[in-house]
Amino acid sequence: MTNTMNNESLQQGTLYIVGTPIGNLEDITFRAIRILKSVNLIAAEDTRHTAKLLHHFEITTPQISYHHHNRTARQNELLNYLKEGKTIALVTDAGMPGISDPGYDLINASIIANIPIIPIPGPTAAITALSVSGLPTDRFVFEGFLPLKGKERRDRLQALKTETRTIIFYEAPHRLLKTLTDLQGVYGKDHQLTVGREITKRYEEFWRGSLEDAILYYQNSQQIKGEFTLILAGCSQSRFLELTVDQLRDELQQLLDQGMTRSQASRQLAEVTTFSRRQIYNLSLDN
Repeated sequence: MTNTMNNESLQQGTLYIVGTPIGNLEDITFRAIRILKSVNLIAAEDTRHTAKLLHHFEITTPQISYHHHNRTARQNELLNYLKEGKTIALVTDAGMPGISDPGYDLINASIIANIPIIPIPGPTAAITALSVSGLPTDRFVFEGFLPLKGKERRDRLQALKTETRTIIFYEAPHRLLKTLTDLQGVYGKDHQLTVGREITKRYEEFWRGSLEDAILYYQNSQQIKGEFTLILAGCSQSRFLELTVDQLRDELQQLLDQGMTRSQASRQLAEVTTFSRRQIYNLSLDN
């Protein structure tokens, strides 16, 4: 069998999308090391972070920063470099570039400019966590980071309310409890999830259970540190009642007639229908 790794040579004017370890440095591939050693330039999300990786593998290729705050100004510089026939390896702090990071913009701009792009596969926290979650892996959807607040966040959660596929989220430690609480408000306290923390690193942890128990666990935990990957079970197709607005109005009126407040009735119906609590509450004001 021919060893294609040894026969592959760098192509001029090419952008290489290089996956790097999400924690354990032993997860890097031989191909990734060779590419990082051979390109003319490495565009890194954080050059200080990437410098540690390069030093470990004795890679001396020069770096340039490419991150969220300078991506607009840096993009043309990198594109011109590629058009001159030079090669660039794009790396993120951990995992595959372009997944919930600014690498997407450079990749898209390179496609528009007809610059060759070659992916060098590596680990990703999303798939790694999914594989050991114990939740269905045959159908899943990656959501990355939820919008931080306001209407955009509420609308996104509402859109996911009836998602039957397993859902993957990323979350920062200081927002973990808020996100778990918001998810419980949409899916209910018994909904199942797996929480991955510091994946492949020294303090790697996988927690499995209900949203209610997850909130209790992390409220009392000293381990809200590092990066988190949430794997949330999809919804049962039979969980929600498919009601028309008129049918919903009738159900709402029955609960109000039983003595419930608008807020109580809205909360109860939101748990069993495809409508949000806010939509139902606004409808109650018309009754």
